[in-house]
Amino acid sequence: CRQLFRSPSMPSSVIRPILKRIDRPQDRDTPVKAKRRRSVAGTPSKEAAVEPVAWLLRSRSFSHEEIDNLLANDHQDLIGDFSKAYLLQTVEGKHQDLKYISPEMMVAVLTGQFSSLIESCVIVDCRYPYEYEGGHIKGAVNLPMEQDVEEFLLKKPIVPFDASKRVIVIFHCEFSSERGPRMCRFVREKDRACNEYPHLHYPELYVLKGGYREFFPQYQTHCEPQDYRPMHHKDFKEDLRKFRLKSR
Repeated sequence: CRQLFRSPSMPSSVIRPILKRIDRPQDRDTPVKAKRRRSVAGTPSKEAAVEPVAWLLRSRSFSHEEIDNLLANDHQDLIGDFSKAYLLQTVEGKHQDLKYISPEMMVAVLTGQFSSLIESCVIVDCRYPYEYEGGHIKGAVNLPMEQDVEEFLLKKPIVPFDASKRVIVIFHCEFSSERGPRMCRFVREKDRACNEYPHLHYPELYVLKGGYREFFPQYQTHCEPQDYRPMHHKDFKEDLRKFRLKSR
């Protein structure tokens, strides 16, 4: 019979085990299997051992992007000492780690719209003196160098008489692109160094978006003199060179 059904191209030694595997039932309960089951009675099977792993996989895991977003949003609306939320409405700016306000919000502060909540607002003009003298926001103090701002703000910190009110500091330069943001970070760094975390002398710092260049055309009446002198003014090249050397 095997000769009748065997393929001519396949040796008889090969066809014999194949036929045996086909004919033997796969789920037959053999004495060997029964003995094996008895010998492992009470021992968890492989399927049982895998089951807790499958349950863990069903729990939700955050992706790297979601974790980064959560970390980025942590305390993003609280001031530096985490005691309360930022008072002024902020806008997006060049540096994501800083809080920017619009020129409109600056005017709201200047006109006293937040006087019931703010006791003192320090406007730090980080431009060079010849820029400041050519036109600046009323009430702003000119602190172009790090030692200047450290002397003015940190040597004798400004403390509100009314503890329920705030002291806020707003930094700006010509475009609020480099000098203003850099000075804002410097103050926060020095403030952290001389206080026990998370306490700060100035927990609420802002940067004026667009700087004086964007503020002046819209609100000239809030500037004195009502003029704008750019950093690269042709008549002050030597002053620019001198102050750049000092700031290095």
